[in-house]
Amino acid sequence: MILMSVSVLFSVAIYQVASTEVRNRLDHFQTNFQESIEIEPPTGRVDIFRKIELSKANQNLSVELIYANLVVLIVGGLGSYFLACRSIRPIKRAHEAQSRFTSDASHELRTPLAVMKAEIEVALRDKEPTIEEWREVLSSNLEEIDKLTKLSEMLLNLSHLDHDKLKMGPVNLNKITSSVVRSFKQPPKRIAISGKRIRFVKADETAVIELIRILVENAILYSPKDTQILIKITKQNGYAKLIVNNQGKIIDEDKMPHIFDRFYRADSSRTSGEKKGFGLGLALAKDIVELHNGSIEVTSKPEDGTTFTLSLPISQKQSKN
Repeated sequence: MILMSVSVLFSVAIYQVASTEVRNRLDHFQTNFQESIEIEPPTGRVDIFRKIELSKANQNLSVELIYANLVVLIVGGLGSYFLACRSIRPIKRAHEAQSRFTSDASHELRTPLAVMKAEIEVALRDKEPTIEEWREVLSSNLEEIDKLTKLSEMLLNLSHLDHDKLKMGPVNLNKITSSVVRSFKQPPKRIAISGKRIRFVKADETAVIELIRILVENAILYSPKDTQILIKITKQNGYAKLIVNNQGKIIDEDKMPHIFDRFYRADSSRTSGEKKGFGLGLALAKDIVELHNGSIEVTSKPEDGTTFTLSLPISQKQSKN
């Protein structure tokens, strides 16, 4: 409607200008014609000729403008519809993702609360509970509270993650990777780090520590305890690369595109057990990487295992190394 209104207004303006121009040209023609002959022709015939030509010119101009407006209406309408659909598509995806995120978050928060409520109700029905029984209930509730705390922290990290709050600077990737690995207190042969040359990346140290912690924790949780996790630090095309490989269960190819979606779990079996995850770690990792203008990729093959490749821009301070 806006496009058509503008087109009509321009058409009216063009009609007025063109009509005036035609009238002026006819007046000029009439004057020149009368001056060019010695005997002035009857004025009535010239006026009639002038009116006929002016009427034809106005009529032709009106028809042409109507056709032009129809073309503008059809082409503009189709173009506007296409552009509107294209503009709304990411908004629609974002709205669907937000709705899915809210639904999943509510479910994850509701599950531990339901478990705690059921255990307390069962304990209250027991008329003569022992201290040991109460201790078991409290221990179980404490585990659920720890899960809720961790989930709340992950949700807060996702919501507060902002590029403006990052303190960018040179970060020793080798040093913080070794520090993160030591914090998990795994057996010496469980995790092997290669790449002795020090790589500095331009990043926020706290964010990168969290990023590496997510990748290492993911490798530990989802690989057999008797297998080795390989971490390699290298450089390629101005980026420092952190490669984390584990020999856990292979991720299906059709699930690969969703591996970084919030609350998504490639394997339902990963939701059970004491080390249950929420499906937020890799989503948070991807957000951190994007804020640092880096990239993160995953491959999963039977012969190679599952490999996460993290790329971060190298700090200019160390760009010549």
